[in-house]
Amino acid sequence: MLSRAFTAVIERNVSLSGDFWTEPYETAWAAEARWFIHVLEADRGATLRVASHISPEGLTWCPHEALPVTLDGPGLLSLPLNNVGPWLRLNGRVEGPEGARVKAIIYLTLRG
Repeated sequence: MLSRAFTAVIERNVSLSGDFWTEPYETAWAAEARWFIHVLEADRGATLRVASHISPEGLTWCPHEALPVTLDGPGLLSLPLNNVGPWLRLNGRVEGPEGARVKAIIYLTLRG
């Protein structure tokens, strides 16, 4: 079977604060996935923490076994996943001073 790869831009130049979730993305054909979060701007003292969630049908969710990753300030963050489920979404939290925000682009790359 021929290997396939695909990159989806899940969010573009989005302002994030507090707790957030991306829209579900169907990944049933993929064996591996990797989230990339490009933080373009961050408020002073803001920290971004993200983890992946998996679902059998895109309605009910549980945490993926991969450990969460964090980033302080602007930069690029990566979260690799093996044994992805049929649906993925990214769960995140912006921590820091009251109302702390980051501006980011979120990508999901798939390979199978």
